Amino acid sequence: MNKQQEEKQGAQKGVLRQGVPYNKLFFYQKADAIYRLTYVFCQRFLPKYGDRTVDQMVQAARSGKQNIVEGIEDGSTSTEMELKLLNVARSSLQELREDYDDYLHTRCLTRWTREHSRYNAMLGFCKRHNKAVDYLLYAGKWTDEEFCNTMLTLCHITDKMMCSYLTRLEKQFVEQGGIKERMYAARTGYRKAQEELLKRLQAENMQLKAEVERLQAELEGLQAALAKR
Repeated sequence: MNKQQEEKQGAQKGVLRQGVPYNKLFFYQKADAIYRLTYVFCQRFLPKYGDRTVDQMVQAARSGKQNIVEGIEDGSTSTEMELKLLNVARSSLQELREDYDDYLHTRCLTRWTREHSRYNAMLGFCKRHNKAVDYLLYAGKWTDEEFCNTMLTLCHITDKMMCSYLTRLEKQFVEQGGIKERMYAARTGYRKAQEELLKRLQAENMQLKAEVERLQAELEGLQAALAKR
């Protein structure tokens, strides 16, 4: 690959923002766990019929997960859309947190705080584990109080992780711009590469012309010398 091709390929790569696949992001993995665990919670502890809370909780959990997927996928072309959808995901998870909080309050169950004997162990477990499989092992055994407190902690940690990601994303957007700015930079870079190539070719052409003139003069000199003999 020559220099021109490398520059052109580099300009094209710069248009679409390269990011981490969504399923590799810890906050997505946690959001997926929240969705699957919420489904189990509703099946175990809420009425199967006649309670709209079930649909609301499952949909809020699904919205949190799905908007992360859409946001990350759209982020390659639109940072603005990614920011918007990730904030929608955060709102959905905050709504879900309120539902778990309401469940504890309406049933006079305990919301675990730092003073609770099991709080630190639960917090540590939720920080260390991201995938649903790590939690589903216990989902059939937890009491409703254990389940709610685990979910509240998971939602809180996920939200903090998303806030950190959004802060980095906003900083990156300010520094690098969106798709329009990257396209402009790519076009500008390509034109610059073309101009530099043209200058190199013109210089090479002048060198070749000078070499041709030198060889022609040398040939004429040889012919003149032969004619005198």
